[in-house]
Amino acid sequence: MDLGFTQNDLNFRDEVRSFIAGRFDDDLKRKMSLTKNGYLDKEGQLKWQKALHERGWVAPNWPTAMGGAGFTATQKYIFDIEMAAAGTPIVSPMGLKMVAPVIMAFGNEAQKKRHLPPILSSDIWWCQGYSEPGSGSDLASLQMRAEDKGDHYLCNGTKIWTTHAQWADWIFCLVRTTPGKKPQDGISFILIDMKTPGITVKSIVTLDGPADDQQEINQVFFDDVRVPKENLVGKPDEGWTYAKYLLEFERGNAGAPSLKRALKKVRTVATAEQSDGRRLIDEQEFRRKIEDVDIQIHALEFTELRIFSKMAAGQRPGAESSMLKTRATELQQAVTELALEAVNYAAMPFVQDPWARVNEPWPQPDYAVTTAPYYFSMRKASIYAGSNEIQRNIMAKLVLGL
Repeated sequence: MDLGFTQNDLNFRDEVRSFIAGRFDDDLKRKMSLTKNGYLDKEGQLKWQKALHERGWVAPNWPTAMGGAGFTATQKYIFDIEMAAAGTPIVSPMGLKMVAPVIMAFGNEAQKKRHLPPILSSDIWWCQGYSEPGSGSDLASLQMRAEDKGDHYLCNGTKIWTTHAQWADWIFCLVRTTPGKKPQDGISFILIDMKTPGITVKSIVTLDGPADDQQEINQVFFDDVRVPKENLVGKPDEGWTYAKYLLEFERGNAGAPSLKRALKKVRTVATAEQSDGRRLIDEQEFRRKIEDVDIQIHALEFTELRIFSKMAAGQRPGAESSMLKTRATELQQAVTELALEAVNYAAMPFVQDPWARVNEPWPQPDYAVTTAPYYFSMRKASIYAGSNEIQRNIMAKLVLGL
């Protein structure tokens, strides 16, 4: 893959920078600087996603016929690194990157017409109903039932760790439609309107602080929820195939650009922080840790580029997406550990809700306010989207042939 930029590529880079300068305003920047888990509130998130949609850049991986950006592989790379370098918000993946590809590949024309346009414009917010209590990495053991009642399914059960379910208009779920078969064979993929009677959302408080505007995960309960048959995607009992297809996109995202920015911030903090009159960046052991992580991030970056080059040629990411997910999340955790070490005692005044105190003086430097909450939040990174232990099993079987 030729990484030399042409003049057209450099012109595109300038377009991206100009867009960021114009639409990533002071309000969004302030909120991003104080996020404790990488997300904005819903208002800020929609503001950013609609700005991207207006420019035609909210769905880089969609086909152009469906409203995709039409980026080349090099443009996609430039777009990612410029967004990461500026620290812009992460686009919510549930609709644009996860359920949309499934609807495109397996949904009928009515489902495409109904759901894809509002996903593209961010007028409809989606969440994911996969994990259940006791059925996380062993997803095929899920127990949420969808009983065939003729013209509708009757759904009962619960989903857990559901990101931003409190904001969602719709949820896509894996449900058990035929019990008694091999676990993977009795699962269907279904779309559910969150306003349907019988759905209850309860927040789950995590280590990074209480439920607030940055509250992230929830448990969703389904009690005799009636779902029209028209909301079934594809064929009954074939949802496992669609679920695996979706997970390739959930796990196959670029992580290196944002990791490089985060490590750069660690270097800046370590230059400012002192221990016994010496800058932390001057301590040999700490510098060794930073350089080791830096090398690993660069290795991840080139692995991502190889895989994304295949995707640009029309190939699916396949099991290699498990490799990207595993390394990216391990490095996320490594960088947050270095950040916590760099801010040292300044991380101890734990601020649970930074946005609520935006106009108050901090008991520590601004850069330290979210370091501890973000460190705690990232402990989950090696578990979500399939634990890294499970990803290694996938790689052993499908990549290495063991």
